[in-house]
This record gives sequence, C-alpha cells and structure tokens, in this order.
Amino acid sequence: MNKTEIETDTFNTVWDAIADTPEQAANLQARAELMRQIAEIIKANDWKQADAATYCGVTQPRINDLLRGRVSRFSLDALVNIATSLGRRVHMKLDAA
Repeated sequence: MNKTEIETDTFNTVWDAIADTPEQAANLQARAELMRQIAEIIKANDWKQADAATYCGVTQPRINDLLRGRVSRFSLDALVNIATSLGRRVHMKLDAA
C-alpha cells in the first residue's frame, strides 16, 4: 500500500465499530437505547438533575452520566432499575440476525 491509499473497515452499526464482539455491540446498543428513553422521560418532565435523581433512585452524578450518554458507566440491570423507578416496564424483543 502506498502513502495515498487508506485502509478502511465497514461496519453495520457504530456499536459494531467500537465493540470487540457482536455480543458487546448488542449490549452497548441496548444500553444506549434505554439511556435515550430515560433521558426523554427526564426532559419531558422538565426535571432538574437533582429532581430526576430522586425520581430515579440514584445520585445526581449518575443522572449527569446518563444524560451525557456515558454508556460504559451503566449496566443493563442498572438501567432497568432506573426505568422501573420511573414507573416503566422494559420490553425486549429478539430478532433473527
């Protein structure tokens, strides 16, 4: 390869690009989607971070991490617990790959 050629990889999703395995990519994607939906609930209620923390049963810094999209700081379990604290149920669907 000469200096002007650039080697590129193609991925189906951004999660596939940053994860080491398809399993990790699926987990990241599920966590990011839950975080997005929880953030929408917080925004729709016009809660300050401290108020959201109270409703979610976590600390204000955790809400800050969630609203900033810091996926690596949350497990699926933690996000399901937060959603449940907000009176929501999490539904999952399996599709063929």
